[in-house]
Amino acid sequence: MSLGHACVDVYQGAVAALVPFFVAERAYSYAAASGVVLAASLLSSVVQPLFGALTDRWAMPWLLPLSSLTAGAGVALSGVFGSYPLTLAAVAVTGIGVAAYHPEAARAARAVAPAGNRGMGWFSLGGNVGFALAPLLVAAVIATGGLAASPLLAVPAVAGAALCAAAMRASGEHPAADLAFNSTGDDDWPSFLRLSGAVVCRSVVFVGLSAFVSLYVRERTGGGDLAGTAALCVLYAGGAVGTVAGGRLADRYGRLAVVRRAYMLTVFAVAAVVLVPGPAVYLFVALTSAGLYVPFSLHVTLGQDYLPRRVGTASGVTLGLTVSVGGLAAPTLGALADTTSLRTALVPLVVLPALGGVLLRGLREPTAPSARPTRAPRLPAG
Repeated sequence: MSLGHACVDVYQGAVAALVPFFVAERAYSYAAASGVVLAASLLSSVVQPLFGALTDRWAMPWLLPLSSLTAGAGVALSGVFGSYPLTLAAVAVTGIGVAAYHPEAARAARAVAPAGNRGMGWFSLGGNVGFALAPLLVAAVIATGGLAASPLLAVPAVAGAALCAAAMRASGEHPAADLAFNSTGDDDWPSFLRLSGAVVCRSVVFVGLSAFVSLYVRERTGGGDLAGTAALCVLYAGGAVGTVAGGRLADRYGRLAVVRRAYMLTVFAVAAVVLVPGPAVYLFVALTSAGLYVPFSLHVTLGQDYLPRRVGTASGVTLGLTVSVGGLAAPTLGALADTTSLRTALVPLVVLPALGGVLLRGLREPTAPSARPTRAPRLPAG
């Protein structure tokens, strides 16, 4: 499941990694380039709750390999189409694939690895590794063959589909139904909505930096494409450490305590990215990555435990929808960068983690009914 997650989330990272190449090869403005990020996010945001509601009613493990192939097809075609509208349509297809994958995958992952916070941490780690590899993969393919070589980016999708199919076979006929969540308890919607608001704030920061940190670091350090790609890799790679650390820290200190402190770290780190000149920016990009990723898997398990009767919906919102919603702010940041500067456009990202921290204040640690597996009858094959 974790390896399959890595292959799918390559395509969340690939859209942002393609932005500098769209700017260079097609002369897109910052606003037009951010529109590409928006296209991948907007449709995903609309359909993700639907997929979450569907997985609350039925186990749909077949959706995992299909969504992997869909996500890869969109990115593969984005460089082939020369027109801007067709490029937007292609990355929107990627958004649909990503939206279809996450609710069912998160529910299945929590079912087969229910102990503590570490199981979801390892599953989330796979997605973060995919994010981290995306800039390297895109740079290797597009820098060599140009945007016309984008069909080669479909390779991880095929691998992801095969891995998801193998995970389904290894887990039984229907892995998400083999271990059912104990859904006793009431849904705590007020707490879930406040948590979701905080995750949206985190998402805007993450998506904004994903879209523009490569261009920003090139500008601040005077480096070329390699300098920008390195910064994006640092932003994504820090998630590999942060996600696993978050699960371990939460088992020791509690989820909410760890999440609140991570948001405080993010305020400081993003401010330093904006203000500190020169190569030191890489250090603060790494700290920003830690602050953004330590709470990543904890958001998912908290959401599932606030909504024990709607685990699919909670997974879709915390793992997918709120991430996609962050892309809705990208055009605003791009327009601000066009009229002022990239540095000015990144300033609002300092405030948002502080707002997220305010939303988290007063929340109580939920009980964890979903951490107690109960055997459910297997669904019939087919």
